[in-house]
Amino acid sequence: MRPARRPRGRPIHRMLVSFSAAYFTGALVTDLVYWQMPDVMWERFSIWLITAGLIMAGLAAVAYVIDLAARRRIDRPGWPRAIGYAITVLLALTNAFVHSRDGYTAVVPAGLTLSALVVIVLVLTALVARALTNRHRFGA
Repeated sequence: MRPARRPRGRPIHRMLVSFSAAYFTGALVTDLVYWQMPDVMWERFSIWLITAGLIMAGLAAVAYVIDLAARRRIDRPGWPRAIGYAITVLLALTNAFVHSRDGYTAVVPAGLTLSALVVIVLVLTALVARALTNRHRFGA
């Protein structure tokens, strides 16, 4: 039996960002369900998913700083991801405050719109960062 390979030198913040993106996407899904079926359970799921996404975003920020300090390989250029992720976290934080209000109007339409914006910004950030990384890597 061979020992399992360890991901040496790979930045951990990328994994944590993926978790927060999944939580924010799940919040959008539960907001859509709540919009169609106004049961308070779905609204509670949304706020818990948003909160978990924000916690993971905080952990990702700490991991990013540690990765920078340890001089691990981080994709260049990093600014599109940093700016996009900062916008995402600010929108998600605003969304958490919107979801904390009572009633159907806490989620529909403001919370649902904010959840959709968070996912749209995440997708656009990933696309722009990938395009710039490929351009930087291949010297175009």
